Amino acid sequence: MFDRSRLVVESRSPRELPRRLSWALKRAGVRPTRDVLVVSVAAQQMMVFRRASRASSPPLYLQTRRFRVSTSRKGAGQVEGSNQTPLGLHRIARKHGGGQPIGTVFQSRQPVGLLWEGRPGAAICHRILWLEGLEDGWNRGGNVDTFRRYIYIHGFGDESTIGRPASIGCIHVSASDLLPLFDRTPVGAVVWITP
Repeated sequence: MFDRSRLVVESRSPRELPRRLSWALKRAGVRPTRDVLVVSVAAQQMMVFRRASRASSPPLYLQTRRFRVSTSRKGAGQVEGSNQTPLGLHRIARKHGGGQPIGTVFQSRQPVGLLWEGRPGAAICHRILWLEGLEDGWNRGGNVDTFRRYIYIHGFGDESTIGRPASIGCIHVSASDLLPLFDRTPVGAVVWITP
């Protein structure tokens, strides 16, 4: 069966980032980065945008990818211990797992084995993109700090859950989408998580 979720979606022409994202960036005093990831909790999908030109103001972007994800089964929310996916502006603070074989299982961001070594239900595998909130009091600082909540974009042992809410706060991505995302997206890239 043809899986439309794995298509590389190329914009026909460059366009501005979504208006609500542009407003959020301006309000937070954050400049858009070359690569911008947009996660929709409602649609259970991620869109990847890449700046087309530095010369334009505002900058124009091409949507280069769209794929399914899995966010929290408890919905969206900011508070530590809620097991919900945090909303708002974030950035990729750290990357873990580069150079590890596909199927690597992680605990505390350290490789501990492989999926086919009896770890099929591994909670975190393949690669990790650790998120940091960019909005004070909303997803940064206090009991709403995304980074201190250990919220990642990462692989998951049971990929059958991708496309529906199933995580405990993180954003799960299939290995086939996560590996190129990890390789192409630098630390510092903006990630916007919407309801």
